[in-house]
Amino acid sequence: MSEQFAELGYQATPLGDLSLRRRRIFSLDRDVYEVKLGDEYLMSSLFTQSEEELGRIGVGAAIEAGLSGGAAAPALDVVVGGLGLGYTAAAVLGFLEVRSLLVVELFDAVIEWHRRGVVPLGERVSGDPRCRMIQDDFFARANSDAGFDPAAPMRRFDAILVDIDHTPDRLLDPVNAGFYSIDGLTRLKSHLAEGGIFGVWSDEGPSESFAAQLAAVFSTAEAHPVTFMNPLRGEQYTQTVYLARTH
Repeated sequence: MSEQFAELGYQATPLGDLSLRRRRIFSLDRDVYEVKLGDEYLMSSLFTQSEEELGRIGVGAAIEAGLSGGAAAPALDVVVGGLGLGYTAAAVLGFLEVRSLLVVELFDAVIEWHRRGVVPLGERVSGDPRCRMIQDDFFARANSDAGFDPAAPMRRFDAILVDIDHTPDRLLDPVNAGFYSIDGLTRLKSHLAEGGIFGVWSDEGPSESFAAQLAAVFSTAEAHPVTFMNPLRGEQYTQTVYLARTH
C-alpha cells in the first residue's frame, strides 16, 4: 500500500467484489473514501450532498407531517435502506425528533466497517443509541408482510428512505425492479405510518416517469434536484431526491 491508496475492506458477494478504499487526492489536499461493487462506484466521500439531503428532506417532511397532525414534538421512527458511508444515516440522526433509526444493509462488511470506525462517520452512526443496523435484504423486507424490523413484525415507520440503486431504472441487481413498480411501491406504502414519508435517492436529474409512478401510489410526489460542483472536473452535477407522502 502507498500513501496515495489503501484498501481498507473487502467482501466477495454474489453481486461482485465489494471493496472500501481510501485515496489521497493531492490536488484537493484531502483523503477520499470510496465503496465499489465490481467495477461500479457505489459511494464516494467526495460527493455527499444528495445523500445528506435525502436524510434532511425526508425527516424534515416527516416532522412537518407530525406537527400538522397535532403532535407538539413528534418522535419519529425511521428506516434507511442502504448504509454506504453513512451520510444519509448521519443526517437522519442529526434530528432530535428522531426516536429510532433502523438501517437495513445487504452487506455485513459495510456494517462492520462502521462498527470498527474504518469509515469517517462510522462511530457517529454506530455509536448513536437510537440507531440499529441489521444485515438484510431491504427489498425483500419491503415486499414482506412482516416489514423491516425482525424484532417487531408489521411495525410501521414515519419515514422510509432508500439509497441503494443508482436510479429507479439503473439497478445494482435486476431483481430490484419490482420494488419501483406500482405493486412494489404499494407494498412499501403499507409499512408507513399515517402521514408517513417515502424518499428515494437517484444519481441522475429528475425523471418525470418515476415521479408519475410515485404519484400513482402516494397522495403527493416531488422531485428535489440537488446540484453541486464536481471539484475534479470543475463542472456542476445534478442528482435527485424523490419524496412522496401517504396523504
